[in-house]
Amino acid sequence: MNFDDIFSEYEALVGNVETVFAAVRERCPQEVRCAPGCSDCCQAIFDLSLVEAMYLNKAFNERLEKDAREAILARADEAERKQHKLVRKTVKAHSGENEDAAILDELARQRIRCPLLDAAERCELYGQRPITCRLYGIPTSIGGEAHTCGLSGFAPGAPYPTVQLEKIQDRLMALSLRIQERVLSRYSGLAAIHVPVASALINTYDKEYLGSRTPEEVEADRRRLEGKAPAERAGRSSHGPQIRTLGGEEE
Repeated sequence: MNFDDIFSEYEALVGNVETVFAAVRERCPQEVRCAPGCSDCCQAIFDLSLVEAMYLNKAFNERLEKDAREAILARADEAERKQHKLVRKTVKAHSGENEDAAILDELARQRIRCPLLDAAERCELYGQRPITCRLYGIPTSIGGEAHTCGLSGFAPGAPYPTVQLEKIQDRLMALSLRIQERVLSRYSGLAAIHVPVASALINTYDKEYLGSRTPEEVEADRRRLEGKAPAERAGRSSHGPQIRTLGGEEE
């Protein structure tokens, strides 16, 4: 199935983000210190929305040669396993606390090298890098919490132009929902699935992963569901696909 129109809208959003970054850099040239060879943001742990993950996966498979892809996939597998172990360890360590906040705070301090980062500390898909990477060097805010790169010159508490991430996330969610609707996915939570860069590179975004259906299959599923008891309907799997590493472990 073709998603070029949705990807074009995503690219337009990326263009707006780049414009905002350039404006902040022009206004705060001493504070914004992003430069070739700096890879601090490439060690951060963060997840991609569905549309970002699929866009990056498409670029990875179309733009890079086989040898480059294989080397990156090996690094992606290692990064994914490290993150999986780290998340499990962090969840266990914070059991019984205000878990979500404590876990997110702890993970934000951890570092895992991005599999797209080469030996020269340069991104192998720099032109297609996610939005988080593009905004890392300037002040951002989400849920009332501000963030600035630790290597930047932005002084804590001082007033600076700040990007409100909620609006960007809402736009990414809207594009992801369009993908879910286009494939007539059997997974009601498909658009809300977020994965790290490593998983986005490893995954195969085919009909099975997306839960894609034809209109006939949608109608058949509707009829089957109508014939089931309420308890059976509630137990029907509808959240999203399982994520599998290269080694075959299910997440």
